[in-house]
Amino acid sequence: QVQLVESGGALVQPGESLRLSCTAPAFSLEYLVIAWFRQAPGKEREGVSCISSNDGTIYYADSVKGRFTISRDDAKNTVYLQMNSLKPEDTAIYYCATDGSVSCPGLYSRAYHYWGQGTQVTVSS
Repeated sequence: QVQLVESGGALVQPGESLRLSCTAPAFSLEYLVIAWFRQAPGKEREGVSCISSNDGTIYYADSVKGRFTISRDDAKNTVYLQMNSLKPEDTAIYYCATDGSVSCPGLYSRAYHYWGQGTQVTVSS
């Protein structure tokens, strides 16, 4: 069982930046694909980005391309989601997830089996 823990969520103003972190206290993320999802109230969970562990392949949802950057620091056992130029529509609970493999299977939530508890991001003036 892979336990994932997200952190870094906060209340920020439009245009500001935020960095989310995903780690696993008792498991190495080095050989796992990690994806970020988000879910706003009343909406379905949406895939944001994923990063493979074998070749570093990265995918982004169109809604965040050019603003969000996913990266991994295996020495710190952490995957980051750098979010710049935040908009009110980015407000959501952000989750990290893995399917236990090394390659990104896409940004479909049903492809992922292990999830963190989520961290709240609110973008509001």
